[in-house]
Order: sequence, then C-alpha cells, then structure tokens
Amino acid sequence: MDIKIKDKFDAYPDKAKTRLLEIRAIILDTAQREGVGELTETLKWGQPSYLVKQGSTVRINWAPKNPNKVSVFFNCKTTLVETFREIYGAGLQTVGNREIEIPISGHIPISVLSACVSMSLRYHTIKHLPLLGA
Repeated sequence: MDIKIKDKFDAYPDKAKTRLLEIRAIILDTAQREGVGELTETLKWGQPSYLVKQGSTVRINWAPKNPNKVSVFFNCKTTLVETFREIYGAGLQTVGNREIEIPISGHIPISVLSACVSMSLRYHTIKHLPLLGA
C-alpha cells in the first residue's frame, strides 16, 4: 500500500478504518478473481480509489456526517447503482446514483458487494449488456 493511502486509512477512526480495510480486501479479491488486469490503488477526491483499464472507478470513504456508515462510491454517469438497485433491491442501501452505504459494524453483504465491484471493474466491457450481464 502506498504511504499516502496508508496515511489516509490511518486518519480514519478505528471502526471506520477496520470496515474500510475489509471493503478494500473485497475489492482486491474481486479484482484478482475476475482477472480484470492491473488494479491501481490511488486517492481521488481524497478517497481511496480503485481502477482498472476497462473499468469504472470504485471509491471508498467514511465521513463524520454519517459516523455509523461507510460508503462505496461509483461513477454517477454510469448505470451501475441503478442496476445494483434493480438486481439486489433491499439487499443494498443505495443513495442516489452513485453510492452504496454499509453499516460501520455488523454484516457486510460480501457476495453482493463483490458482484457490484465486479460490475464496476468490468464496466466498459459489459455496459452494453442487459443488467450489465448479471
């Protein structure tokens, strides 16, 4: 992990840091399992961000205004979150057309989140498919 990214994670409160590192692991595992190519981990808008050549960026963050949740952000100019909502409905807490909220403690819907991350990391190769090929 790059030192700037490590510093960002270290700046989060402990519970948020733990949850975000769990989500980071899901993103890294999903990218490896899907074989999407080299995953770049960087900071965009001051948030840990993950991208691949043929995908759409995934960002994660915690903010003091919602202290009991962390967020996974997707590009609002895609159909990603709309598709997630259609496929998974009540299984996800979505906000607008760019965000999935995850409680800071308790259960992470790992299989659902991994599927969403997979669609984002493969977006430019699946965007023409109904329901993004799900």
